[in-house]
Amino acid sequence: MNDAVRTMFEKYRERGQLESRTGYLNALREIIQELALLGLWRMKFFERAAFYGGTALRIAHGLDRYSEDLDFSLLKPDHKFDLLRYCDGLAAEIESHGFIVKVEKRKKTKATSVDSAFIKGNTIENLLSIGAVDAGSGNRNETIKIKLDVDVDPPGGFETEAVQLFSPIPFSVNIYKPCDLFAGKISAVLFRAWKHRVKGRDWYDLVWFAGTRDWAVNLDHLKKRMVQTGAWPRDKKLTRDDLVKLLEKRIDEVDFEDAKKDVLPFLRDKLAVKAWSKEFFRSVAGKIKTV
Repeated sequence: MNDAVRTMFEKYRERGQLESRTGYLNALREIIQELALLGLWRMKFFERAAFYGGTALRIAHGLDRYSEDLDFSLLKPDHKFDLLRYCDGLAAEIESHGFIVKVEKRKKTKATSVDSAFIKGNTIENLLSIGAVDAGSGNRNETIKIKLDVDVDPPGGFETEAVQLFSPIPFSVNIYKPCDLFAGKISAVLFRAWKHRVKGRDWYDLVWFAGTRDWAVNLDHLKKRMVQTGAWPRDKKLTRDDLVKLLEKRIDEVDFEDAKKDVLPFLRDKLAVKAWSKEFFRSVAGKIKTV
């Protein structure tokens, strides 16, 4: 095992996070995510883009749930941006630390402002590469998959900051400031389309923002997101009262028992969602601060 990866992996053992095969898989996924961020930093990706979303919250700010994907936004619109130019470098970075992966750009089937790629590797091979011998059973064709999404047409109205990371080496990532991360999460809570199940992870993060961190929402950035998608008139001011009303309407539409099922696989403490109900989330909505 690569020495830097060994150090990263041992942190999960010290925290008691390797109690099951799921724990090993979460550790593997997060180590590869951090190696991907390092590779992007080496390729100067963060000079033109910023990190946001659930994985950004976990890696940079300690969100206490696991997250699957890596979400980025360009600093300014560029419809000619092509994530393909970074794929080989990402694969090389991750493989230099002992993993076996492919990084492939996703082919678009319809016009969209998001450019995507996938980091893929055989789960058992890569578990064994971190010494997870006791977790290396299961389907030999199982694939670990991490999606990278880049918004090439960002709505604007946000600010970024450099956050220092220290594994596997010291480096920095450009990330949305907290009030803009919160605005992005509110947008997901309000407008993310559901396919088969409501995204309970968004609602979990909402509680974390409003209760654990006590951060405020940047209404200017949120409004720009809403205007861009046609959810709010450009010439109408967005107020905190408007936001609370929108949240209360969305809360009325959600089956929170279904939302729990979505987020539970990403939590160590299953009791963290026991109190969830429409009344609980109305209380959360009432606590949200804005700037």
